[in-house]
Amino acid sequence: MKRSLFLLLVLVYCSSCNRTPEKLLSREEKLENVLKNIVPPKISENILLITDFGAIGDSLTDSKPAFDKAIQACKEQKGGKIVVPAGIYILNGPIHLTNNLCIELQKGSKLVFGTNPADYLPAVLTSWEGTFLYNYSPFIYGYQLENVAITGDGVIDGNARDSFSKWAENQKESQLLSRKMNKENTPLKDRIFGKGHFLRPHLIQFFECKNVLIEGVTIKNSPFWCVHILKSENVTARKVKFDAFNRNNDGFDPEYSKNVLIEDIDFNNADDNVAIKAGRDHEGRRTAITSENIVIRNCRFKGLHGVVIGSEMSAGVQNVFVENCTFGGYCKRGIYLKSNPDRGGFIRDIYVNNVTFGEVEDCFFITSYYHGEGEGFETDISNVFVDNVKCRKATNAGVVIQGYPSKKVRDIHFSNVTIDSAATGVSLSNADNIVFNDVIIGKEVKVPSHAK
Repeated sequence: MKRSLFLLLVLVYCSSCNRTPEKLLSREEKLENVLKNIVPPKISENILLITDFGAIGDSLTDSKPAFDKAIQACKEQKGGKIVVPAGIYILNGPIHLTNNLCIELQKGSKLVFGTNPADYLPAVLTSWEGTFLYNYSPFIYGYQLENVAITGDGVIDGNARDSFSKWAENQKESQLLSRKMNKENTPLKDRIFGKGHFLRPHLIQFFECKNVLIEGVTIKNSPFWCVHILKSENVTARKVKFDAFNRNNDGFDPEYSKNVLIEDIDFNNADDNVAIKAGRDHEGRRTAITSENIVIRNCRFKGLHGVVIGSEMSAGVQNVFVENCTFGGYCKRGIYLKSNPDRGGFIRDIYVNNVTFGEVEDCFFITSYYHGEGEGFETDISNVFVDNVKCRKATNAGVVIQGYPSKKVRDIHFSNVTIDSAATGVSLSNADNIVFNDVIIGKEVKVPSHAK
């Protein structure tokens, strides 16, 4: 018996010796492993010209029937690329995508969505601020699909500034109802919003999709979040440009999603450029699908915040890489990790490398007590690595870390960080094992003065 146990222990030891433990992998190796699993979908060679289905790019004619017919043809033909030539195409209602579909918006083309709420009914299954429910359809909606793409040099215009965007003034009652349903675990079939409510729809949503590409297009004037990546995997967003100044016009919101690459993006948003989420409160913890393996690289940040994790992140966020990014203009905050004690979950294994900001309010901010509210479900925030980050000016603070008394933020590492000026250099509370190596905030102090 002892000999058998000894041989078993030897085999286990030898087996472990042949593997490289994840915790010993370098940042570069971890990043390489993530990128191996992100492959854009193959685009169909079956070309369908949208004008052959009756679309007219005259800025007057409703082209939704033409898109519906073209998408149905793609479905029947097991895939296709719908080509949209130059022109302004009005769509009085949503585009519902299908499998193996690419919509290519050629240079000079623009999709402009109508403003009649009834055109976006019946309600579809979606999510709003981290709670699943039925609501007005996203303007471009993909649900449970594979191999879908939106490409080209054209424009997607939500046309929402004077319509859906103004619903924010009347949304509070429905917003609170959605949160109550979340907390009470109301059956999904009973979470019916849409008509009579004021929850603004998303512009583009990929929901439970695999193998997604969005490339080249310009996105503007969204009713709510611009691109919501929900419970999806293997998603590539590349060379997209934003011109989105309505309320809550986040750029990309990956939620319950994994293997996501966001690269070479020109942000110009009235809200977060990238906001990584994983569900809200009770429902997020029940869903328990982590947002992970997300790479943000070679981007130009401009807007409210550069990269945000939270605040709806109750299922947890891990393995996020922000690489080789700079700024295209002002950001209120550069890197912002936010949660509160209603959320629970975790934020861990976050890597920020070779990133530059100009003027910000705060360069790097972590808070476990967002909005100063919540209790009972503290978030575990740990293992954040910030290396080679530069910032010209922080009008409020260079580095802020605010943990929670019963769950401190821990194991945060700063290396080679330079912030030329900051009203407050460092502010730490309820934080443990915060490591600074070659960090300069303000003017560098060199040789000490001496008595004369």
